[in-house]
Amino acid sequence: MNKEGELNLKPPSRGSLAFLQGFLRYPEQVASIIPSSRFLERRLVDCACIRNASLVVELGPGTGGTTQAILSAMRPDARLLSIEITPEFVELLRRHPDPRLNVQLGSAEQIREILNQQQLGPPDVVVSGIPFSTMPLTMGRRIVGAVWDSLPPGGLFVAYQVRDRVALLSRKLLGQPEVELELFNVPPMRFFRWRKPEA
Repeated sequence: MNKEGELNLKPPSRGSLAFLQGFLRYPEQVASIIPSSRFLERRLVDCACIRNASLVVELGPGTGGTTQAILSAMRPDARLLSIEITPEFVELLRRHPDPRLNVQLGSAEQIREILNQQQLGPPDVVVSGIPFSTMPLTMGRRIVGAVWDSLPPGGLFVAYQVRDRVALLSRKLLGQPEVELELFNVPPMRFFRWRKPEA
């Protein structure tokens, strides 16, 4: 849909086709059959306080819809590290001309190692669109632990998900999240947000 809620009848973009192809090839790694809506992207920017961040880490950027929304909202001096496990998506994202964007091929479990390799400090916020509901529980817990360990006091972890599995597997380590719902997306998406205690 475009602004004012009208249907967008333009032909699918290369990014949309790549997203569909990625879903068909790696259904357990791609959360949806179509990219995120503009409504979801705006809510993500607000929920994750992107405008105030110096360093953002994005887990599972896909073909870059949320990546572009983050870049558009970021300060000129901020940086975005996007970690993607699907090689085709990495290749697509690396064509983006914004010098603030650093795209790395890897698993979300490797967030601390990739930050170190890229000589980056702790991120202000980690946003995640990876589908926790389709991965083994042990892997999900490892990813959550790695994200939490990478954040400084006061840092944010925001996961946008169809189901609540990330909240269930994170409860022991992270506690109860703040939850928001975005209905204007296919499928509707929930946002789970945790802030790391200051001390």
